[in-house]
Amino acid sequence: MRLVAFSLSTLTKSTLVHFTLYSRSYCHLCDDMIEALQALRSEYPFALEIVDVDADDGLVAQFDELVPVLVGSKDNATTVQLCNYFLDEAKVRDFLGAP
Repeated sequence: MRLVAFSLSTLTKSTLVHFTLYSRSYCHLCDDMIEALQALRSEYPFALEIVDVDADDGLVAQFDELVPVLVGSKDNATTVQLCNYFLDEAKVRDFLGAP
């Protein structure tokens, strides 16, 4: 199941930042990472897609023990894995601020 948590319409036209959070139900670390990302929302515009890994066997095989996993892309470029388990705020801020 996919959920867009932040609307793309609020993004600036200069750089489209899109995060995908690979998550699962009943995961307190996942909830913590979403909350930490929402705290950055007031400083940086971005879209967030939350994907339940348990809905796809391939995603379970790839991310099972690493959940939550945050990946990001800019202007639909190749995605970069930024962190897992906990939000690496410094790395995410660097990603958001870098051209």
